Amino acid sequence: MKNLKKTISIIMLMTATFSMSVASAPEKEERPMHEIHSMMVYNFMKYVNWPPAAASGDFVIGVIGDDGVYETLTKYYGGKNKGSQKITIKRFDSAADLADCHVLYIGKSKSSLFTSVISKVGGKSTLIITDKSGLGKKGSGINFKTVDNKLKFELNQAAVDKAQLKISSQLAAMAIKV
Repeated sequence: MKNLKKTISIIMLMTATFSMSVASAPEKEERPMHEIHSMMVYNFMKYVNWPPAAASGDFVIGVIGDDGVYETLTKYYGGKNKGSQKITIKRFDSAADLADCHVLYIGKSKSSLFTSVISKVGGKSTLIITDKSGLGKKGSGINFKTVDNKLKFELNQAAVDKAQLKISSQLAAMAIKV
């Protein structure tokens, strides 16, 4: 049963990653990008292992700079569980406001804060997910990228290792390595 759930989750993530067109076509109604990003953030969590020290308290997902992602994560995933931890979604306005997070999503509108965020969370077990070209190479663990009108994601294994996180081979196999 556990393998079936894992397989279904992988299929959902692959479908989201490889099948969703980000080009807007008038004849096709598509999900807003903030919903797609929220769904992928949630699914990424399933394929990342945090160190044992991060297993106490709430599982915190922080969002800087994208109210749509914050609201969608809160609506659909806030209060759910990741293992024995309750998922809590927090909004931050700046790097100075950051508190401990397991996952931190930085929206495109606040990507200028990336360097300050890295300074603030450096050495912590935080998966940083971004949405701006070039941030994957600069130290984001996962960075969304559009290739041929399809939403893909980059994986910076060095940044993930530095955060003491373990990415599953299934997720790594779907990523663009940077």
